[in-house]
Amino acid sequence: MAKRDYYDVLGVSKGASADEIKKGFRTKAKEHHPDRNTDNPNAEAMFKEANEAYDILKDPEKKAAYDRYGHAAFEGGTGASAGRGGGGFGGGQGDFSSAFSDVFDDLFGDFMGGQRGGGQQRSRATRGSDLRYNLSISLEEAFSGEQKTINVPTSVGCDGCNGTGADGGAEPVICPTCSGMGKVRAQQGFFTVERTCPTCNGAGQTIKNPCGSCGGQGRIEKERSLSVNIPAGVETGTRIRLAGEGEAGLRGGPSGDLYIFIEVAEHDLFQRDGNHLFCRVPVSLASAALGGDIEVPTIDGGRSRVKVPAGSQSGRQMRLRGKGMPALRGGASGDMFIEMAVETPVNLTTRQKELLREFDEISADNNPEGNTFFKNVKSFWDGMKN
Repeated sequence: MAKRDYYDVLGVSKGASADEIKKGFRTKAKEHHPDRNTDNPNAEAMFKEANEAYDILKDPEKKAAYDRYGHAAFEGGTGASAGRGGGGFGGGQGDFSSAFSDVFDDLFGDFMGGQRGGGQQRSRATRGSDLRYNLSISLEEAFSGEQKTINVPTSVGCDGCNGTGADGGAEPVICPTCSGMGKVRAQQGFFTVERTCPTCNGAGQTIKNPCGSCGGQGRIEKERSLSVNIPAGVETGTRIRLAGEGEAGLRGGPSGDLYIFIEVAEHDLFQRDGNHLFCRVPVSLASAALGGDIEVPTIDGGRSRVKVPAGSQSGRQMRLRGKGMPALRGGASGDMFIEMAVETPVNLTTRQKELLREFDEISADNNPEGNTFFKNVKSFWDGMKN
């Protein structure tokens, strides 16, 4: 069967550039790869056909011969190949390893950290890791803001080698295994595989005489004391970033950042909801019935007098404007809500019980909510009977 035109095989025009030819081969190689087409018996043949076409068209000399003589340029003893001693430019199957290696480099070289061109060095410096510190504060501290000192275990630059990792601060040398590229290549069948250099771990450089203090890392473990400004209005989950206060970089690299996560502790008197505060205040039965004034605390340590209306019930709320938490990024403060909890007397004396029974007998008209409830209950039962 006559061979198909190589340009048609790769799906490109005859005047296609080298990049267009490579792109066409990459598309066809993915499309017809046998491992992705196990149910297609023709996939392997089409895959080899694409490889053969690419092996010819990627080479300028072979491409020129093919453009002039077609397939005859590579058939032994005829056409152009006869004039070149009968050897032609290569076998019909093409050099699969060479062709696919080019595409492999193009697809994965950047992701594997590869660098093109011999002798190019990678940066030996590596940025330090970011650190997290969980800081618990009280509600009062969240209200007023606070300057706190924290101790953070972290890595700092080694003074013995000035962060270079080499004894006396000497400069590292080019890795002899990878010649400074940070990677090594190995041929495995059809594939050329790149791996991180085992000698320098991808740095491209090695240290002849590591620093005795840090073992060549350029940093040592140490606990640092830092002063942190806690702004007023923070709440649980607030994150504070301290740039450059994280782990020191490897071999002189820049330091990471420190992130402080705030947790505001629960309070005995106040419950927080955003910038608002809630305070549940017990009120005696007599004060709730007769009315009067009560004194309540505020988060700033002060006191406020609140008037209790006569006949107040449990759950009734009263607002103190501006007595809540300050807004984190400016603006008006929240409010404080006083919730009354009418308290039922306990441990009554005999006389107190007598007075309460007497009061109950003469106060049938003083419980409007109870009267309405039981009236509705009676209507409900009557309706069920009918």
